[in-house]
Amino acid sequence: MNGPQLLQQHAGKLATTVGACYPGSHAIFRGQDLHRDLQSLDWVDLYVYGITGRRLSAAQIELLHAIWVNTSYPDARLWNNRVAALAGTTRSSANLGVVAGLALSEAQVYGGLAGMRAISFLQMAVRRVAAGEDFEQLVLAEARARRIYGYGRPINSTDERIPVVLGIARRLGLDGGEHLRIAFDTEKVLLPHYSQLRMNYAALHAALIADMGLSAREYQLLRIPTFMAGMPPCQVEAAGKPPGAIFPTPVSGVAYAGMAPRPWPEAAAEK
Repeated sequence: MNGPQLLQQHAGKLATTVGACYPGSHAIFRGQDLHRDLQSLDWVDLYVYGITGRRLSAAQIELLHAIWVNTSYPDARLWNNRVAALAGTTRSSANLGVVAGLALSEAQVYGGLAGMRAISFLQMAVRRVAAGEDFEQLVLAEARARRIYGYGRPINSTDERIPVVLGIARRLGLDGGEHLRIAFDTEKVLLPHYSQLRMNYAALHAALIADMGLSAREYQLLRIPTFMAGMPPCQVEAAGKPPGAIFPTPVSGVAYAGMAPRPWPEAAAEK
């Protein structure tokens, strides 16, 4: 059934299993009383529970905290933080600046979409290897046909976050998953052919989260706040400076390749 008949079934009501608010009384969060049953939950624990409908272990929640903490770079030169900083320099609202920065975090090459493609590749590789496919041939065919996301990094191919977060995963006993093994094995296959394609942070946290049993869609929702803690410092600092003082660009700084300078007719100027 589709079209008007389908819409009629849903008109005037909301069918939901995720929750409801009863002002003046209580709120239900996935079948539990938010204020009574879930008061002791860590915020990340609640966030994951809202996405997946299941509770992760304390060790898994701690690892998610580590993934987010170690991605919180308050550097306004980074593409998404720059937006938050520019919002501050124009005296925009704090909320709009951070939301705009989060929207830009869904970048194709080094943001949310890159992570989505990384986890999709790793989950596909685990399935196909389990079905008996040759792993090395799979990786090289994928690399030749399209980019394998999660490998390669501009400016410096060494990703300083990997040893830190991997060390935390080892301490928590969460470094033995199949997706993490495939992620490192992929790097071993790629490097002899593409020396610049070292594993980056996207592949690492995509693998760790895949080993927690999350789907690609759940991962996409889970990683939304990944960069967020780095944005407010940039916005606060920019708002404390004179308006327009963040990344001003003089005319001499523009590499112009258009038409050469030409005279402006006096008649047009008078108008």
